[in-house]
Amino acid sequence: MKKIIYINLLLLLNVSIAQTLTFQTFATGLSGAVEMVHPPNDTRLFVVQQGGLIRILNTNGTINTTPFINLSSLVVSGGEQGLLGLAFHPNYATNGQFFVNYTRASDGATVIAKYTVSTANPNVANTAGTILMTIAQPFTNHNGGCIRFGSDGYLYIGMGDGGSGGDPGNRSQNITNNLGKMLRIDVDNPVAPLNYGIPPTNPYVGIAGNDEIWAIGLRNPWKFSFNRLNGDLWIADVGQNAVEEINKVASPVPAGLNFGWRCYEGNVPYNTSGCAAIGTMTMPFAQYSHDEGCSITGGYLYTGSLYPNLVGKYVFADYCQNRLGYVSEDGTITYSANFTGSNNFTTFGEDLNGELYISKGNAILKVVDTSVLSSSSFEKAGYSIFPNPANNEFFIKNSNGFSNLKVTVFDISGKMLLSQSIENESNKIATSALSSGMYLVKLEDKSGAFYTTKLVIE
Repeated sequence: MKKIIYINLLLLLNVSIAQTLTFQTFATGLSGAVEMVHPPNDTRLFVVQQGGLIRILNTNGTINTTPFINLSSLVVSGGEQGLLGLAFHPNYATNGQFFVNYTRASDGATVIAKYTVSTANPNVANTAGTILMTIAQPFTNHNGGCIRFGSDGYLYIGMGDGGSGGDPGNRSQNITNNLGKMLRIDVDNPVAPLNYGIPPTNPYVGIAGNDEIWAIGLRNPWKFSFNRLNGDLWIADVGQNAVEEINKVASPVPAGLNFGWRCYEGNVPYNTSGCAAIGTMTMPFAQYSHDEGCSITGGYLYTGSLYPNLVGKYVFADYCQNRLGYVSEDGTITYSANFTGSNNFTTFGEDLNGELYISKGNAILKVVDTSVLSSSSFEKAGYSIFPNPANNEFFIKNSNGFSNLKVTVFDISGKMLLSQSIENESNKIATSALSSGMYLVKLEDKSGAFYTTKLVIE
């Protein structure tokens, strides 16, 4: 029986290496997940459901039965409307503040509101909130919805162009409204009569009604993210009929950028009547045509440690394609093989350690790079593990000399199962609690360098 299991695992290994980028189911039991974020220095993921609930996803894949907060009575949900965004204050651990973006039940307007966590229970929020901004929406689509704090401490708000098709009101290029823009506000220093302040470096400060604008020329930014290590901004902007685009803005992010819509769809002219010169606009870092998809779902630049070959790559998906993609440092797009099952990837999430998750609405999937199952870098560093396959224990050996190590074992979906520090090669790592299967072993030395290899448990 053990031999049969081992042979099957080897067959799985061969298939996985060929595919490289894939995912493993991490949690189920959700409905309409459209956002995933974690509070600063917190291992929990908070999953936003379009209908108005925020659910807590724990590191073991379980979902708390009681919602973190229920805003369903305030929200109109369906199509591109609903509870769409969540951002935790950088000082959440001390002030308990978080912010949401939803479309209002009464009229479909975009609402940015502030709430606080209960002081008695970290898994439940207070239901009394404060509305910061209300932005009228002329149509039901293109609401944007993503909100993030930048490294400057300001809250960034991605706004779609107001909807319909082709931006009929030329709202994205018009600085007299907040649609088709990236807004930026100061939530810590409100100035009456507002419940927020205006960053003094916003580009249109002093122009009535436009103080909040940070950048213009967006169509429908369906997710943007800041690189957690260096502050670079990545924006995935959904196209019209032909082009999906990915924008990258290096940190420190400058104010006053124009991302081009409706003058350009990607870098292709769309409607240039009355437009400024293309040289004044920020063109996409990468883009793809509708031969390859229909609606981009933005993700993150991978900064985790489990998958070294993904480091420095921006991972994304498309609502109409059942595959993952990533953008390399030179702007080249690479796709995974097509997966089985349905399409409709709705959102990405990044955990405290920089590992990535993706959702199709009802389940959370862990992004996995199976090329890590190749042990070349592990072996080049002089490390080996034995026995492999193992039964109840294994040991670490280094032909170049041994130093103190932290050893962590994960399943192939990225769930951490055990962690142990060892000082010499005679120390053993007990695996009797692990079921038969394939696992990832990560070694980290004193310098912070890490190496990953595969382990089979019989």
